[in-house]
Amino acid sequence: MKVDFLVVGLGIAGMTFIEQLRRFDRSFVVYENRSQNSSLVAGGLYNPVVLKRFTPVWNTKEQLDYALPFYKDLEQTFGKQYDFPIDILRIFKSVEEQNNWFACADHPTLSEFMVPEVFPNTITHIKAPLGFGKIQKAGKVEIGVLIADYRNKLNAEGTLQKKEFHYDELIEKDNRIFYDDYEVKHLIFCEGYGLQVNPYFNFLPLQGLKGEVLDIYAPELKLESMIKSSVFLLPLGDDLYKVGATFNKDIKDSEPTAEGREELINNLNEFLDTPYEVTGHYAGMRPTVKDRRPLLGEHPIHKNFYIFNGMGTRGVMLAPLMAQKLYAYIENGVSLPGETDIKRFRKYSRLAYSAQKY
Repeated sequence: MKVDFLVVGLGIAGMTFIEQLRRFDRSFVVYENRSQNSSLVAGGLYNPVVLKRFTPVWNTKEQLDYALPFYKDLEQTFGKQYDFPIDILRIFKSVEEQNNWFACADHPTLSEFMVPEVFPNTITHIKAPLGFGKIQKAGKVEIGVLIADYRNKLNAEGTLQKKEFHYDELIEKDNRIFYDDYEVKHLIFCEGYGLQVNPYFNFLPLQGLKGEVLDIYAPELKLESMIKSSVFLLPLGDDLYKVGATFNKDIKDSEPTAEGREELINNLNEFLDTPYEVTGHYAGMRPTVKDRRPLLGEHPIHKNFYIFNGMGTRGVMLAPLMAQKLYAYIENGVSLPGETDIKRFRKYSRLAYSAQKY
């Protein structure tokens, strides 16, 4: 069977790219064995400000301007709400942080997101004697629910293959790609941390950053905004909250740990003063890159083999726009942003040179 695209992976990257294919009526098949779960474990937050340093997220306005209508369209497709706008209250730990907040709130890129005042703490059970700074135009996407609905839709349409992709069964012949019973024009790898075992793109410096989160039940809290301190506390509804996240660059697995649980609880207890019950503990490997930019582009030797990866900790904001840019690059020859193109890496240049030499 001939199809335009074969997509490997159905996390946030795979889903957003497939949606581009649907919008432009391109045929495709998806291979997904659910081996990577970072999109499902993530809190689904979108936040335009780096709250540790009060700096703008890279390309934040363009990302939000594209992502929010993107999720709205999916809500209309499925008849369900996925995007829930929410304010973020950043706990101030010092007067110096308050002063830095006011200075940064005047920045042209940040002024529409950072409210230039200190909000006194009126929230019962939250310890914040110096008050909060408020971020607006933030929110959460129920990304696990959305991907599950998307997977079900693809399965019903017959475009989903729920099995492992075997690299050694790929055949390239006369600028055509063959796999299983498919002849495809373009092959897109959206495997998250699974890139480590991809023989075509594992030369790229995907580091991986393990993150752990907790779900808690806190019936007395009644919180409507997200609280951010050393960890975030995100309302989920029905007195349930998500707490996260840890950042561990040394352990490369997706198993929850006692150490991660203890770290989250200790950080949470610094500002939460109410009884709660831990109802869930999850872990995943975030696909991160040292320069904190995505991995987009075509393989230097294997033509029509593409990578869409490296969404890191901000995939909900980043992936829709990056999917649009990769699609435009493949189908219309529009150049990728230099910060995202895998040509920025030295090993890419070496492979390209070797291909020309021989």
